[in-house]
Amino acid sequence: VQLQASGGGLVQAGGSLRLSCAASGRTFSSYVMGWFRQAPGKEREFVAAINWSGDSTRYVDSVKGRFTISRDNARNTVYLQMNSLKPEDTAIYYCAADRTTVIGLSRYVYDYWGQGTQVTVSS
Repeated sequence: VQLQASGGGLVQAGGSLRLSCAASGRTFSSYVMGWFRQAPGKEREFVAAINWSGDSTRYVDSVKGRFTISRDNARNTVYLQMNSLKPEDTAIYYCAADRTTVIGLSRYVYDYWGQGTQVTVSS
């Protein structure tokens, strides 16, 4: 599976961005998909994940109510809609795929990673 993340950019605080992650491979629809982020000097942290059917999602507390993860299996794409962005959301955002069916919060359970897309939120 190859993952290609896009949609990052520079936005003012309070603004919105939608990240996309396009996946290759016929087994995309069976994978858990996740978004992680890494700010300079910090560990890569879990942001959100969605199960294969899209009916189960998990979020880190800091983005609940502001971010929404979704997927379109027909398009092999997962999205992260980010609203009410804050300067502390500034990071490189990575999408990842996990071959298991249970949503995991640890980066170590994810098998495939995209290249990352930069999100910068100015105050």
